[in-house]
Amino acid sequence: MNKQNKSFNKSKSVVEAVDIENEAQATQDEAIEEFEIVDGEISFSQQEETSSGISAESEEVLRDSQLEDSPKNVKRQFYLTAYDLVSTVMGAFVIIALVFTFAFRLVGVDGESMTNTLQHGDWLLTHSKTEYEQGDIVVITQDNYFQEPLIKRVIAVGGQTVDIDYATATVYVDGIALDEPYVKEGYLIQKGEYREFPYTVPEGHLFCMGDNRNGSSDSRSALVGPVDERQILGKAFIRILPFGDFDIYDYE
Repeated sequence: MNKQNKSFNKSKSVVEAVDIENEAQATQDEAIEEFEIVDGEISFSQQEETSSGISAESEEVLRDSQLEDSPKNVKRQFYLTAYDLVSTVMGAFVIIALVFTFAFRLVGVDGESMTNTLQHGDWLLTHSKTEYEQGDIVVITQDNYFQEPLIKRVIAVGGQTVDIDYATATVYVDGIALDEPYVKEGYLIQKGEYREFPYTVPEGHLFCMGDNRNGSSDSRSALVGPVDERQILGKAFIRILPFGDFDIYDYE
């Protein structure tokens, strides 16, 4: 019987040894599974969990979300948005101011000297030029008897000779009669302060007249005279108001 017990104990020891070996192998396999190869290096991957069962990554996302929804953070976001909006609006105003200061000017028509092309109360947009030509409508800032800016039409430039036939209401430049569909009246009144013609325009100057020839004080008169090109604010190229009647060079 002792022999049987010894045989039984020996078999039990073998079984226990096998179990221990299997358990060690299983532990080793689990340890291997917890390693991963990244770029040729073995790194240990570990999934951390909080006491509530939420992963560390999920908990961080949740915490960030709670911070974003906090009253303090909402107020901060409001101020940032408001600041961006104000900065954009102010930047736009600065750009517009610079454009209208150095490139374009808004000018109002005061008086009837340019009817029927322009009416009292019209608003025009002008831009500066280095050279002007016959037919341009310009804003004159040169000192004159009236001590105010004038809006007139260029008839001739420096070096050209102007002549006026008052009997036929015809204006000649260098001996050529001008086609002037923009003129209001079909006749011309000769006033006492008008200069004698023909008249040669000085270099660097413009000879300008209003389209309402009988209701305009312009380069014909000693009260205004020839206009220094440096005293031209700019050429009017579009009518802003009244809205819809934009083209000031359409005479049909």
